[in-house]
Amino acid sequence: MPELIAPTVRLHAAWLDAHDEWGPGLHEDGFGLRESDEVRSPDGFAAWVSRVADRSDPARPLDAGQVRCTYRWIVEGDRVLGGIALRHELNDYLLRVAGQVGYGIRPSARGRGLATWALGRMLGEARALGLNRVLVVCVVDNIPSARTIEHHGGVLEAIQDTELGAARRYWITLQATGTSAGVAEAT
Repeated sequence: MPELIAPTVRLHAAWLDAHDEWGPGLHEDGFGLRESDEVRSPDGFAAWVSRVADRSDPARPLDAGQVRCTYRWIVEGDRVLGGIALRHELNDYLLRVAGQVGYGIRPSARGRGLATWALGRMLGEARALGLNRVLVVCVVDNIPSARTIEHHGGVLEAIQDTELGAARRYWITLQATGTSAGVAEAT
């Protein structure tokens, strides 16, 4: 059974296995990974895990232009299946380009409903933060992601060109209790 967990150095080898499956040059949404992050060595990986953990800690200062963000890994046993990130607010870049939620499922784990399951749980975290709605953006031709967002009540605002290419922009209105539009179990 999958679960969402905070990033941890304990799963270094499992995370690298997922990272390698994506392959070079492919973007892994939901992990907060930068090109400059050195994640192969234990020290580099620990520094990266610490950096992403600090993004959700209100006691920690943020770099200019950053917003608070909660990162979770989608794991099953000791296998990292994907990642999901919830940005606590929108800055200009996020409003224009990236939205408040980013997620990615490793290629071998796709088609199991994991993104739908994880997004439902992160929308619960968004509610707990007091958010009334969230902006979720996906690449225009990523139909599985569009279906995931729509499953949770995402309403298409527009399809527009961004610095990262054509994207679908969805708003999900959060209800006070329960789910936004139901949560499918991961299989």
